[in-house]
Amino acid sequence: MTRSLNGKVAVVTGAGSGIGRAIAIRLAEDKAGIAVWDINGEAAKETAAMIREQGGTALAQTLDCSDKDAISREAEITRRELGTPAILVNNAGIGPFRKFLETDDDLFDQIIRINQRGPWLMTKEFLPAMLEAGWGRVINITSSSVQSGSPAQSAYVSSKGGLLGMTKALALEFAASGVTFNVIPPGAIDTPMLRKEVPIDMEVYARTLPMKRLGKPEDIAGAAAYLASEEAGYVTGQTISTNGGRYMGSH
Repeated sequence: MTRSLNGKVAVVTGAGSGIGRAIAIRLAEDKAGIAVWDINGEAAKETAAMIREQGGTALAQTLDCSDKDAISREAEITRRELGTPAILVNNAGIGPFRKFLETDDDLFDQIIRINQRGPWLMTKEFLPAMLEAGWGRVINITSSSVQSGSPAQSAYVSSKGGLLGMTKALALEFAASGVTFNVIPPGAIDTPMLRKEVPIDMEVYARTLPMKRLGKPEDIAGAAAYLASEEAGYVTGQTISTNGGRYMGSH
């Protein structure tokens, strides 16, 4: 793939570990400057250090990516230190397993706030400059559970399903603007969050998948790199399913 992101700035949320870290590193390899946003400040610093060690440009920033005031504050720092972001990857999220009747309403609200309202606020912050420039990429990380359902994750699937719907609506609203909106729903990706939250033996589960293995964060990063590139300029409102064959539907 053409390394086409030289001079572009990307904001990647939840980039302190797992999928977000892999995406941040990959976009840096494609020559973008990276704003590493994460609620875990030490993890964000680790990712930024990894990027800089490889010759890239990165800025670590600590915030709750669903806090409107924090987003505005940190966005100004990003613009001052790196430049105006043209790429936004909404990856930060939580995915606890709770049976529906055992899901506390406050937990539901928290999941919606982080997984759905957060990307809404992030997009509002960065979209105007993309529209002014006539070029932008918004990549939303959802979940294959939106496509297939997932027991004991009704709140999580609700939040990610809402993010999918928002992506499609924005893709249509801004289709002629030069800004694209797309979704990556990961399958079972071997990350610290997956190991922590999923209440089953992941090695056993991996053998039930068509590819007989869990995905790697780098698998998602490759899809994100494509959607962020110049080559994906005619791709919007699309779902790039990256799941090892777990789900083969069209949505």
